[in-house]
Amino acid sequence: MSPTLSSRPPLTVLLATPRGFCAGVDRAIQIVERAIGRFGAPVYVRHEIVHNRHVVERLKGLGAIFVEELEECPPDRPVVFSAHGVPKSVSAEAKLRKMIYLDATCPLVSKVHVEAGRHFDAGREIVLIGHAGHPEVVGTMGQLPAGAVTLVQSVEDARTFTPKDPANIAFVTQTTLSVDDTAEIVAALKARFPEIATPYKEDICYATTNRQEAVKTVAGRSDVLLVLGSANSSNSVRLAEVGGRAGARAYLIDDADGLDLAWLAGAQTVGVTAGASAPEVLVQGVIDRLAESFELSVEEIDAQRETVIFKLPRVLA
Repeated sequence: MSPTLSSRPPLTVLLATPRGFCAGVDRAIQIVERAIGRFGAPVYVRHEIVHNRHVVERLKGLGAIFVEELEECPPDRPVVFSAHGVPKSVSAEAKLRKMIYLDATCPLVSKVHVEAGRHFDAGREIVLIGHAGHPEVVGTMGQLPAGAVTLVQSVEDARTFTPKDPANIAFVTQTTLSVDDTAEIVAALKARFPEIATPYKEDICYATTNRQEAVKTVAGRSDVLLVLGSANSSNSVRLAEVGGRAGARAYLIDDADGLDLAWLAGAQTVGVTAGASAPEVLVQGVIDRLAESFELSVEEIDAQRETVIFKLPRVLA
């Protein structure tokens, strides 16, 4: 026999705002959807358009085919490059094969590409702060000749990095890093190289920064923090890390099926947020799951409202 509402223990849910889709993710998904509408199925996508399993599966259902390399795409079908960006060699190959290709690279990632190019043209040695193997890092390093960019992943890397000319270096960063961790790495670089050229405007994107600040607020008031997002989503993983440091027991889950109610034993307040590539329906799924076992009081915590919108490619607008 199911419990009555009154027999369920009370639980306060704090919803972090902003959460979920950012403008770059929304744009990338729209590019795939509109490409299918414009050219018909199938439309090929090189790498996951964004790092979320649910988004990828839904787009597959609409007619998207996800591949790892351009050589897997037939030349007579459109291909979309993911929001994380691609090396210049990929777009060059697409042009050589006379393919229809649509670049869904987030404009804020493209901004980092432009910055790196300007530093290279100015003769500076470039440091990229980021995570090895992440598609965004691969794409950024692939904008320039091999050896032009040195990857720095930690404070220790910053302390041992040996440039050719310490007076002529610059740094750029991956857009989805931990704000606090990156600040420590930048401080270590600046301590050693006071003349290092810095980004005109911080490379960590507004959405990453806003979501981390919102999580700090929510986690500070929560016993447990639930982060909706996939394990290969850098910004989602960072949210769980930030929440843990802010004092909550933080868990990264794909969806409501990943929620273990044992985590909530003794908890009175649970914070909920979602990475920038996680759809809002996943948040609602978690709330619905919690409502099956608890008498919920749901409160939205506003940290920052976002109004950014990025334009679609002209061919799809």
